[in-house]
Amino acid sequence: MSEIVVYELDKPVATRHSPGPPSGAERRVRRVHAAPAAPGARTTAGPRTLCGKDTFAMETARWNPSGHPGEPWYPMEYASLVCPDCDAVIET
Repeated sequence: MSEIVVYELDKPVATRHSPGPPSGAERRVRRVHAAPAAPGARTTAGPRTLCGKDTFAMETARWNPSGHPGEPWYPMEYASLVCPDCDAVIET
C-alpha cells in the first residue's frame, strides 16, 4: 500500500496543566484520512487525501500500513475516527 495515514486535527485546546496561552496546547485528532504518497517520496503525503481534502494542515501519522500486513490501514486506537470516504477508496 502506498498510502500514508494523515490526521485531521482539531484547533489547539489549552491543557489543564497550562493555563494561559496555547503554547502547551494539545491538538486532538478529528478524523483519520489516507493520502497517496507525494511523487518521488515514500513518507510524505501528497497534496490531497483520498476523499479530496487538502493535507497541508494535517499531521502525518507514524503508522505505516504496509508494516502491518493483515491489519487495517489505520491505527486501531482511531478506528472510530476513520474517514468513511477514504476507507471506501482503500477497500475497493
